[in-house]
Amino acid sequence: MDSPYRDDYPFAGRTFDRGGLRLHYLDEGQGDPVVMVHGNPTWSFYYRRVIQAVRGAHSAIVPYHIGCGLSDKPGDDRYDYTLQSRIDDLDAPLEHLNVRGNVTLLLHDWGGAIGMGYAVRHPERIRRIALLNTAAFLKPPGKAMPAALGLVRTPPGALLVRGFNAFARGTAWIGCTRRRMPKPLRDAYCAPYDSWANRIATLRFVEDIPLHPGDRAYGPLSQTQAALEAGLFRDIPTAIFWGMRDFVFDHHFLDRWIELWPGAEVYRFEDCGHYVLEDAADEIVPLFTRFLAEHPLR
Repeated sequence: MDSPYRDDYPFAGRTFDRGGLRLHYLDEGQGDPVVMVHGNPTWSFYYRRVIQAVRGAHSAIVPYHIGCGLSDKPGDDRYDYTLQSRIDDLDAPLEHLNVRGNVTLLLHDWGGAIGMGYAVRHPERIRRIALLNTAAFLKPPGKAMPAALGLVRTPPGALLVRGFNAFARGTAWIGCTRRRMPKPLRDAYCAPYDSWANRIATLRFVEDIPLHPGDRAYGPLSQTQAALEAGLFRDIPTAIFWGMRDFVFDHHFLDRWIELWPGAEVYRFEDCGHYVLEDAADEIVPLFTRFLAEHPLR
């Protein structure tokens, strides 16, 4: 990694063949697996400090979605950029790695819908779940679609995203609210999305946000929501780390999680934004490792 932050990311990546496409992932350390699922437009770099904190006692597994990070970035003719594909993409390499039990999930942004879709498919494997500004259910009542995301779903917005990297750059600029990300750090986040072709996933993720029953992700997300509403995972250890100044995943989403999981440990960071793990790593990483220690697996 050619960045001032390369010393923070001393990981040897691996690849998994996904129908002729390279899905890149990290597998650091040994022990019960902690599976970290990133969102859009980040990549495994987001979890770098958590990986270093847990790999001494756990296997830290972090896949990069197709189109993200160091994974291949195919056109629409070679890959179906939708939620169902993402859930399948998480399932396949975990099967390859024989991850079939004692799983802890750490989920952010789209990682919530993807990771919880996997969890609903394999509930017997999941033992602990931690969340970072994410969702695994349809848009809560009272939450409007943010205007910026609505713009991205228009032809002019798509041009800004693919032509000028506006989504990755913009999110890196506004994602931290406790303190602005320094430019080298923003550059590290945006590095994988360095051309029109390599920005396809950052656009397709936004286009895949399910708003209506006819949207392709609506069905899979509705199934996950129904399972959560039925009480799935309510009785396992759960923790929520939430940046309260996130303009997308705001208090509406946090309130919904608390409704679904009333026993969850909830940590609110009032001055932090969407990239809460970047804003508050010094607090969240020790809280997460303590969460693991206080809920040991048999």
